[in-house]
Amino acid sequence: MTGIKKETVVLKNYINGEWVEARSTETADVLNPATGETLVRVPISSKEDVDQAVRAADEAFKTWKNTPVPKRARILYKYHYLLTENHEKLARLVVEENGKAYKEAYGEVQRGIECVEFAAGAPTLMMGETLSNIAEEIDSEMFRYPLGVVGGITPFNFPMMVPTWMFPLAIACGNTFVLKPSERTPILANELVELFTQAGAPKGVLNIVHGGHDVVNGLLEHKDIKAISFVGSQPVAKYVYKRAAANGKRVQALSGAKNHHIVMPDANIEKAVANIISSAYGSAGQRCMACSAVVVVGNGDELVNLLKQKADELIIGNGLDEEVLLTPVIRDSHREKALHYIKIGLKEGASLVRDGRKEMAEMKEGNFLGPTIFDHVTPEMTIAKDEIFAPVLSLLRVKDLDEGLEYIRKSRYGNGATIYTKDAKAIRQFREEADAGMLGINVGVPATMAFFPFSGWKDSFYGDLHVNGKDGVNFYTQKKMITSRYDY
Repeated sequence: MTGIKKETVVLKNYINGEWVEARSTETADVLNPATGETLVRVPISSKEDVDQAVRAADEAFKTWKNTPVPKRARILYKYHYLLTENHEKLARLVVEENGKAYKEAYGEVQRGIECVEFAAGAPTLMMGETLSNIAEEIDSEMFRYPLGVVGGITPFNFPMMVPTWMFPLAIACGNTFVLKPSERTPILANELVELFTQAGAPKGVLNIVHGGHDVVNGLLEHKDIKAISFVGSQPVAKYVYKRAAANGKRVQALSGAKNHHIVMPDANIEKAVANIISSAYGSAGQRCMACSAVVVVGNGDELVNLLKQKADELIIGNGLDEEVLLTPVIRDSHREKALHYIKIGLKEGASLVRDGRKEMAEMKEGNFLGPTIFDHVTPEMTIAKDEIFAPVLSLLRVKDLDEGLEYIRKSRYGNGATIYTKDAKAIRQFREEADAGMLGINVGVPATMAFFPFSGWKDSFYGDLHVNGKDGVNFYTQKKMITSRYDY
């Protein structure tokens, strides 16, 4: 695990097949969110470090772009094998630096492995198209080609899955890659790079530069970076999109969310509550597909009471305990932000059914906040509109499905939404009218598999082509059209 052992006080960047020290001397602590323990220190690299990585990637691209596609796929098959062999180890690294429960971390690693499986289908994914006789004795063909050097900027909440949304497919398509992981969760990223090198990736094909704003801006501004893939908060996503596009780059910037779960009167209440609890409080609510607003059609008293009961039963603690579901948020500053929203909710008149600050006071260490539930939230309230990204759930009561769908339409975000019902007519109306890109029918987290695009709408996404699926292939390739006449 070169470059990321705990006894190595400061992590290193990975450039041109070597672990190298950052040129900057500035570093930041990488903390275990459950204990506050300092795991390692991460360098806050400079634009000069970015330039070094881009130059290495650009040089590697000259050869990699001509590497036969089946050969690229074989490296990914080997990578898939190594990830699978190290599944448990990777999951424990996720728990250690991100704080999420081991079961969720294990599932996240599995999702990352599935992304590599998809990318390993490169010989099929890179196929073009042909049509003979588009005119008399004239044929037309389309071929796919890589873009060049591309960059990825990833968040703390999915340190395994989100990077594997990006670099395996980009590299399978013939590009080379510079990855900037979150400075809060850099350990897993270094392990991913190490395993990719063991799988046979040539020098310079995958590089990693740790850091903050300077590294982000270095990637957005560098003339030799052709495309940027980003996942993070809405303000930063908007900034990344504007800055990268202004510098002539392709951009896919995945942003924030406010996901609504509509509970119809005919829903199986026990199953709906189980799904909502898992969706709202898994990963401490720190995921862009988390349920953060429940829209109750009709009398919601039974639902509210059952939600509170199940929230009271949640085991809170270190994610390495297999019985734990609710784990700490990433940093104390993040918890302070959530506490601020709880105060706003109370000030604006919402009813605090369950106060998660109780568990916060009981935990001796770590960034814990217990499951929090607000009832009688109205659409104009701040907690009904903003992404809180914490274990805070809001309940809105409506008279019918039409009113519930109107709430979704008015939201600035459009990542996901779910309905709980047995009514086929309601399901069809929800499918046709819900203004979000990923919909669930009796499903708590309607996130897509790697062979479909992760399809956020509105302020949940900036760009034209989403990550994963055919969108991902199109994002990382450019097309040449050939028109041929053979009668000369």
